Amino acid sequence: MSNYIHPATVEAALRVASNLLPDDYREVTEGHGHDPLNALVVGFHNCDSVYFEVPNGEIAGMAGVHNGGQIWMLCTPAIIEYPHTFAREAKRYVKSRKEKLLWNIVDERNIVHIKLLRFLGFKFLRRFTYGPNNLSFIEFCRVQSSSNRTSDVSRRLSSVSVPSEQRKRTDVSTSVKSPGT
Repeated sequence: MSNYIHPATVEAALRVASNLLPDDYREVTEGHGHDPLNALVVGFHNCDSVYFEVPNGEIAGMAGVHNGGQIWMLCTPAIIEYPHTFAREAKRYVKSRKEKLLWNIVDERNIVHIKLLRFLGFKFLRRFTYGPNNLSFIEFCRVQSSSNRTSDVSRRLSSVSVPSEQRKRTDVSTSVKSPGT
C-alpha cells in the first residue's frame, strides 16, 4: 500500500498508547471511558488495523475498520511534525478501503481530528451527548461514490445511530467549523 502504512502490531499499539496526542487521550479516557492501551490492543485484535509512520521513522498513529465500516484512528505528536505526509497517507488509507460506508463518532473538542476528517472527505451528521461524562460528540460518515447506492446509504445510515437515550440530536451539517473559521 505505502512505505508509511504497515499492518498493526502489538508493539505499535504500545508505542501509540504511550504517546497519544492530548486530545486523543482525552477522547478515549473522558469521552469513551477506556484505557488507551486497552482500546488499541482490542482494536488490533478485533479489526483490520494499520499503523502509520512518518519519514523520521516515528509512529504517527494507528487506525482500523471494524466489520460494518466503523473506522477509528488514534495519533501521536508525529502527525504535527509531518502534517502533509500524514494527511496524504491517511487519505491513501481511507481511499483504499472497500467498505461502501465508513462511519464513527468524534469528540467535539478534538479539533485536529475534525479538521483531518473533513480533509479525508467525511461528512458530519449530528451532534449528541455520549459516554460516561455525557460529552458532546459528532457522528460522521464517508460514502464511497456511486450513482446507484443512494437507497443503500440511507438504510445503512439509519442502522449506525447511537441509542436515543444516549444522544441529544442537533444538526451539525453547518455548525461544525474548522479552527479559525
